Amino acid sequence: MITAADLPKTIAIFPLTGALLLPRSRLPLHIFEPRYLQMIEDCMKTPTRLIGMVQPRSGAGEGKLNSIGCAGRLTGFSETEDGRYMITLSGISRFRLGQESTGFSPYRKFDVHWADFAADLGPAEHDPCLDRRHFISLLRRYFDEEDLRTDWENLGRAEDELLINSLSMLCPFGCEDKQALLEAPSLSTRRETLITLIEFALRGGNNEDMM
Repeated sequence: MITAADLPKTIAIFPLTGALLLPRSRLPLHIFEPRYLQMIEDCMKTPTRLIGMVQPRSGAGEGKLNSIGCAGRLTGFSETEDGRYMITLSGISRFRLGQESTGFSPYRKFDVHWADFAADLGPAEHDPCLDRRHFISLLRRYFDEEDLRTDWENLGRAEDELLINSLSMLCPFGCEDKQALLEAPSLSTRRETLITLIEFALRGGNNEDMM
């Protein structure tokens, strides 16, 4: 188990549009670019095996990143016959980007600040205001509209955090919406944001309308 004292000052950053990783959640990734293959190999040599997932900033120019991301521990790894990597990251903690490292590396590294997200290292969150019946009913409408499939029985039994975070990661929202879900300060506010996004999608809205 990683503690606050284990968190490194500098981590490798994997910028990936539309990818959302949250604490205590898992994200499978397919790695094939040479620089990121090298990143994985270097990551496996570190004590914590952490990689920072950060979304590029929409419309902000090449190389510009959002200021908040989430670090995942490399917990699953396999290599294909043609040299690609299939990995799983387990979400550990969100962070704020600091200064970018200047040393030579084929991938980007940043100093990161963890202090604002100390609760991410704690136990799973619960959402005392979750109206599960209404929430599942709304999800059914949204999944029908988007032609999505799921195991409704298991979904209905999932713990609050697993339910809300899994949906936040898997639903086909835009990049800015995914970033809003990442930055939500609590599970309750993430659920409120998720409901707003789903209701807006059901009304036929788009990101431009929301802005």
